[in-house]
Amino acid sequence: MRPRARKGVTSGKGEKGKSREIRGSCASRLSRTSRQSRAAYMMPDYRHILLIKPSSLGDIVHAMPTCAAIRRAYPKARLTWLVKQQWAGLVERIDGVDRVWPVKSTLKGWLSQVSPLRAERFDLVVDLQGLFRSAAIGSLSGSPLLVGFANGREGSPWFYSKRVPVPQSEMHAVDRYLLVAKAVGAMESGAPEFRFRIPQTDYEEVDRLLSQAGVTPGMSWAAMNVSARWPTKRWPAASFAETADRLRQEGYGAVVMIGGPDERADVAAVSGMMKTPPIDLAGATTVGLLPALLSRASVLITNDSGPMHVAAAMGIPVVALFGPTSAVRTGPYGVGHDVLTGKVPCSPCFSRTCHNTVPLECLKLVSPQQVLAAVRAQRSLRAVPR
Repeated sequence: MRPRARKGVTSGKGEKGKSREIRGSCASRLSRTSRQSRAAYMMPDYRHILLIKPSSLGDIVHAMPTCAAIRRAYPKARLTWLVKQQWAGLVERIDGVDRVWPVKSTLKGWLSQVSPLRAERFDLVVDLQGLFRSAAIGSLSGSPLLVGFANGREGSPWFYSKRVPVPQSEMHAVDRYLLVAKAVGAMESGAPEFRFRIPQTDYEEVDRLLSQAGVTPGMSWAAMNVSARWPTKRWPAASFAETADRLRQEGYGAVVMIGGPDERADVAAVSGMMKTPPIDLAGATTVGLLPALLSRASVLITNDSGPMHVAAAMGIPVVALFGPTSAVRTGPYGVGHDVLTGKVPCSPCFSRTCHNTVPLECLKLVSPQQVLAAVRAQRSLRAVPR
């Protein structure tokens, strides 16, 4: 079958038209190859990179794929991550980070880092925080290139030498951060990567704590995170208590309460309402041990909070309760998770104070029965051979 003549290209007995078409195709390929070669040649070879993402726990986890993409694009570079001291233990366990730069939360703590940072002579600074303080410290580092979001808050874009536009507000934080990675030549290939390097000693410490509490290796157990920084993010304590009791009654296994030292009161409130006391590990582990601890859980039932993102990054199924915040922007990333929220007109309001006629209606509309159904579904899926 003879090829159909292309519009604008002569075709006939001779080969003139065909040769013209072949030459055009080759020229196009050569031009494309030349452009790619020039782009590769012109791509900067960054050797000392500073990533600024000081807080909070969930936001740090969201930045992990950006860190992985930058590391893959510049494998020979020394990558330093500036983070608040309280989260340094987690960043120490993120693969691809060469140095953790902890900073105190006070203004004096930040200013004290200016001279040491300038001495490092960074050739690229990436600010994923997008606030005045993070942008200012990036500028004061003396780096010739400071990259951040064009829609950063508190005047932060004024400091940036390269501003990255965000095409839409309704996109997940992970994908938004990856826009910055792309802007510095770190193209994401495939699914975003959350890579921890967890030392064996972390697993040993976690197993010791669980064993002391009666959870033996291989036993199924549910982690439960009942607290959150915002009062408006907290599912009612009575609902958590009922869910935990029902899990025990259905033979799911142990219920292990997790959280930091300042969340013990919230855990105690739930535990006091339960018929069977849970295993309470709130305040018993450091933030650095959280990935190893959650890796042993079968499921995490949680408010919108930092541990939710750590569990999702570890591939642990999450059943999350959302009220004033948007799961589209900050929900558990990836597949295999359930987000439950009550449908009310004012949600998401992104407010730390509820102004609805029925206080926290967006959370109260979610019943323990719905959460239990989601947990059962997760359990059923995990039981299916893959």
